[in-house]
Amino acid sequence: MAPSGLSGRFQQVRQQTEALIKPLTAEDCQLQSMADASPAKWHLAHITWFFETFILERYENGFKPFDASFRVLFNSYYNGVGDKHPRPQRGLISRPSLQEVLAYRAQVNERMLAVLGQRWEPGHPDREELVGLVTLGLHHEQQHQELLLTDIKHALSFNPLQPAYARHWPLAGISPQPLHWLPFAGGLLEHGFDTATDGLFAFDNETPRHKVYIAPFEIGSRLVTNGEMMAFIEDGGYRRAALWLSMGWDWVQNTGATLPLYWQAHADGGLYQNFTLQGLVQVDPNTPACHLSYFEADAYARWAGARLPTEFEWELAARSVTAQQAAQGNFIEGTAYHPIPLQQQSPGSPAQMFGDVWEWTQSNYTPYPGYRPWEGLVGEYNGKFMCNQLVLRGGSCATPQSHARASYRNFFPPDAQWQFSGLRLTRDIT
Repeated sequence: MAPSGLSGRFQQVRQQTEALIKPLTAEDCQLQSMADASPAKWHLAHITWFFETFILERYENGFKPFDASFRVLFNSYYNGVGDKHPRPQRGLISRPSLQEVLAYRAQVNERMLAVLGQRWEPGHPDREELVGLVTLGLHHEQQHQELLLTDIKHALSFNPLQPAYARHWPLAGISPQPLHWLPFAGGLLEHGFDTATDGLFAFDNETPRHKVYIAPFEIGSRLVTNGEMMAFIEDGGYRRAALWLSMGWDWVQNTGATLPLYWQAHADGGLYQNFTLQGLVQVDPNTPACHLSYFEADAYARWAGARLPTEFEWELAARSVTAQQAAQGNFIEGTAYHPIPLQQQSPGSPAQMFGDVWEWTQSNYTPYPGYRPWEGLVGEYNGKFMCNQLVLRGGSCATPQSHARASYRNFFPPDAQWQFSGLRLTRDIT
């Protein structure tokens, strides 16, 4: 895409982010509920910092920062840029105010559009690098759109008033969909980003494409539901050490976990309740189980007589779907901001592969054979985190639809719950 063609896309993505804070007050945007989360105001500033630091500083004639102190305040983890404000203390940054941050965004937007409007000779190396960096910046901003929603949900959950972020969730009675097992023969197969099927953009951790041997397996036709998680709970799932990895059982003991995150036991012993971005609702048994840690997903799979898929098994199953149609699902654009029940299944094809919840895999987040991080400061984007994390696939109800592709790799530590994460079962074929 030419620089001029990026202008419209740039404005669209930036406006989408600001639309997400419309339901929030300035006080909401200041909240930081834990070290792993960030205030909405910080997200707004950081993704503006990205464009100012990596693009305007290089390409703008007579560059002058909006505020020189922002270089430290809103740096996330780029050691090559310089000092950073401690992540656990982002909620203590009461100044600049939300209005000042929005003014920062507006000024950087104007300057970015001026840079994108410059005339560039076709094939000029700076032109090609500019397009690449702006494209990365837009995908980066879309990742922060998802983080903004997950982080504000976590923060609002501590309010005893249990406030709703939005109230337009299409709740409807849905009949339960049975779980079917879909077989895959496996073999020595190509995996990783494929320009022929996955679009024009990928993060560096999706490359290079390479061969992986996969033994025959069968995968669940749909996601695990809340009703199935209830059965696990009622069967003592959180009290049976034999179901848990050693680290997982330590996590249960240390946290006192007895329910998935945001679930509440009803005072009169009735149905569980669940805090959502739509407020407090009854847990719907047919909705995909959500906000599970890797430990919980793994324990449930073991209790169910199955296991979690590897990321390569998941990708193979996902490509069986995208070979027939573009990735479809419940994404951030649908504004449900929560998983929704499966309404129908297609025989022989796995459902809910994209959207609703990120699906835990049993694969460690490691580089593919031949992996090389991007050059320059953006080389710190993914590779430095390839240790002690697990891969998730498929996207969620808070993921932009344009990020839905079979090669996309998300990653979190095994105890992470605040992301929209669930699971799909897999079994070996012997």
